[in-house]
Amino acid sequence: MSRAGTGDAAIRTTGLTKRYGAVPALEQLSLAVPRGIIYGFLGPNGAGKTTTIRLLMGFIKPTAGSAFIFGHDTWRDGVAARRDVGYLVPPDALYPEMSGEAQLDFAARLSGREPVLRRWLLEALDLRDEVLKRRLGSYSRGMRQKLALIAALQHDPALLILDEPTEGLDPLIQRAFEEVIRTLRARGRTIFMSSHNLAEVERTCERVAVVRGGRLVVEGTVDGLQRLHRRRAEVTFRDGIPEGLARVPGVTIIEGQGRQARLILEGDVNPLLVFLAQHPVEDFVLKPPDLDDIFMSFYAAGEPGANGFGVDQGQHHDAEALALSGTPYGQE
Repeated sequence: MSRAGTGDAAIRTTGLTKRYGAVPALEQLSLAVPRGIIYGFLGPNGAGKTTTIRLLMGFIKPTAGSAFIFGHDTWRDGVAARRDVGYLVPPDALYPEMSGEAQLDFAARLSGREPVLRRWLLEALDLRDEVLKRRLGSYSRGMRQKLALIAALQHDPALLILDEPTEGLDPLIQRAFEEVIRTLRARGRTIFMSSHNLAEVERTCERVAVVRGGRLVVEGTVDGLQRLHRRRAEVTFRDGIPEGLARVPGVTIIEGQGRQARLILEGDVNPLLVFLAQHPVEDFVLKPPDLDDIFMSFYAAGEPGANGFGVDQGQHHDAEALALSGTPYGQE
């Protein structure tokens, strides 16, 4: 049995809702975060990410619905729910009069466990012993962020809940942090991280959820989300653009001049590859979709209840089901 207890998911929410008077901060969020993965929770500022995390930590009471960590209700049984959780405290909430070392010792006492990963984390995130002896009030924003991350991770919790973990870190430390969480994931730990850093999520996460206006827009694997997005291709033919290219299933020619064609490709790439194999090709570039394009599609329209795919924000879509069905997004 895991030290975190039984249960089929590290995090599970059902209809989780938080309103402040008539203002909805989160509406009907239902998620299941499997154990042992890095899970990205995506959305811009104001999308409901921090509200969700505060509900998971039991800091605020839900208006409706429920949230569970390792099978424990986060509001009714919060102490048990948080027993094996590492939570990233906002760096501005650290005690400015404490030294870095004293802050880490304080966090370890609160966790009730030995800081078995502290030395490894200090080296990985390049926080030196002489810095730890200084008052936190003298730290830069990036140094406070590093210390807060170490405080959250140092006792090797089964679940990490991290709100914008790389905010304020320089690019080299961001990559070092990514290696840290990949190592922890390989050891069976679960990482739930909110972010608007799409490249970071694409590099590290296995599953992602996108929230917009307090509602879940889409949830699935990174690969599944990428398959939802149209890809761009450029082909240079030896003898000019052949007849029939525009009739290939899923292909739209957006520009054709001389021997070069720029294409939009939806769905399966194989019909295009079969067609190209029948014609002399000098160069072929198929650009992989990235989460930045996908994410912006969800927010492109700017009107409540709609996005670039024409999907109402009150609907929840499974990326794999839509991608494998071949149904155009928003027309299922």
